Amino acid sequence: MKNIRNFSIIAHIDHGKSTLSDRLIQATGIVSDRDFKDQILDTMEIERERGITIKSQSVCLPYKAKDGKTYLLNLIDTPGHVDFTYEVSRALASCEGALLLVDASQGVEAQTLANLYLAMEHDLEIIPVINKIDLPSADIERVKNQIEDDLGLDPETALLVSAKEGTGIYDVLEGVVKNLLPPSGDPDAPLKALIFDSHYDSFRGTIVHVRIFQGKVKPGDIIIFMSNRVEYRVEEVGLFRLKKISQKELSAGQVGYIIAGIKTVSDTRCGDTITLKKDPCETSMKGFKETKPVVFSSIYPVASDGYTDLTTALEKLKLNDAALIYEKDSSAALGFGFRCGFLGLLHLEVVQERLEREYDLSLILTAPTVQYKLVMTDGAEIIIDNPALYPEPSSIEYSQEPFIRAAIIIPDRYMGAVMQLCIDRRGINKNYQYLTNNRLEMIFELPLAEVIYDFYDKLKSVTQGYGSFDYDIIDYRQADLVKVDILINSERVDALSNIIHRDRAVERARVICEKLRDEIPKQMFKIPIQGAIGGKIIARKTISAFRKDVTAKCYGGDITRKRKLLEKQKKGKKRMKMVGSVMIPQSAFLAVLKTDNN
Repeated sequence: MKNIRNFSIIAHIDHGKSTLSDRLIQATGIVSDRDFKDQILDTMEIERERGITIKSQSVCLPYKAKDGKTYLLNLIDTPGHVDFTYEVSRALASCEGALLLVDASQGVEAQTLANLYLAMEHDLEIIPVINKIDLPSADIERVKNQIEDDLGLDPETALLVSAKEGTGIYDVLEGVVKNLLPPSGDPDAPLKALIFDSHYDSFRGTIVHVRIFQGKVKPGDIIIFMSNRVEYRVEEVGLFRLKKISQKELSAGQVGYIIAGIKTVSDTRCGDTITLKKDPCETSMKGFKETKPVVFSSIYPVASDGYTDLTTALEKLKLNDAALIYEKDSSAALGFGFRCGFLGLLHLEVVQERLEREYDLSLILTAPTVQYKLVMTDGAEIIIDNPALYPEPSSIEYSQEPFIRAAIIIPDRYMGAVMQLCIDRRGINKNYQYLTNNRLEMIFELPLAEVIYDFYDKLKSVTQGYGSFDYDIIDYRQADLVKVDILINSERVDALSNIIHRDRAVERARVICEKLRDEIPKQMFKIPIQGAIGGKIIARKTISAFRKDVTAKCYGGDITRKRKLLEKQKKGKKRMKMVGSVMIPQSAFLAVLKTDNN
């Protein structure tokens, strides 16, 4: 155990975590140059394309240090995005230390701070690493000052590396060996292992990624998951060295995998504790909680005959993504589909892209919503995330919506623009403080519903890319919410309904009506498009009808002849409007979604 080191790499998005992992893997020689590829730990096509880590990965690196001993370094690569904060916290709970990566040109950003606090909660040894020192815009002294002022770490211990060029990689490996403590734990005590991730293998079932804190586990043992008391017989244990290397047993201090013929990923909950049936440990690991979805959207196939394909695709995707939840849903306009819950907007985008790419589906998504709490006049409390289930307004005593605490770090010259953006989104400025003489941290409390659409894009826009943003959900607060319905030719289209704050209702309804007017093709009769709250119309646009010039054959004569023909045409159009139905093209639903992103 003295020669084991368990560590993680944490950083803000795009500060070079995956590139540094690549260089560490190459330096320890567990993969040949011929088999190596960039972002080697990122297994999904979408991760490579976007340059982000979505799923945490683990790898065991053998390293011969300068003192002549060979050490086993267990690296757990974590996702960087705020949607996956819980997975990051479980990965950190599996480690004794962390490399905190800071970009030499960008400096300390919002998630750098958030991840530092997360690591400090787990009492980890933190090694600051300044990456991208090869960039022309790198300012190492400024970043060292930020590490001291913003993070409270010793800047002299910071390691200087360029992960892209491979500079300083061996200093990082030596720093891990010297500065991080070896794991502690009694190999002879009852088994206590933390699940920090899992993935599905179509031949072996669910493969559970674990850190052993005490005890041992070997093939043939019967294990229990402590959160749901499910039992399984262990078939194989081993270590990750890009490929799975089976071992006779896993012992205290090690990070590896367990295969036990587990059919469903949802049984293996991230953060749960595994113990032995015959000799269980007394308490489970602290910090376990079930992941709860934050953003909700309905997914429908573009063609109605694609429903069975969508059902199969979601079942398969669920095997590799335990955080995704879904249930059957239907819409008068879009047919049958599924109501899905996601960890955040990035998670929603990832699921949509994976369904479209990996399963070759064409999909329509309804506008994302959050969970609202409604307290009824009879005292009952209900939670809804679907506008179609919104009850009669007269039966609601008051409504509540989720609020977040947002930490925004910006250069101080953008303070006014960011302040305006947050106030426009019904934000409350709680605090701001200077981190350095020209960098500012602003704390806002904002409604989650105002953030999930395009807040991050707008923040990047008004700060010219320098703003960084991190948030956590704090509580539910009372708000004046209304359901805005969209009526096309006097018929309500349920898939276009929105729950929104009353102050924003008219503006949103007007934008949706304008978009629909541009997308819905003309008919032989006028089509009114209306936004309504209950029975009150708050916005309207009209698609004018095709018109035939019925008076063309009248040349000269009395005006009453023309009037008679026009009246006849008017009656015909009125009759046509009564029986005519308006087909809404798929592009109209997509256009309404884009109103939230423009």
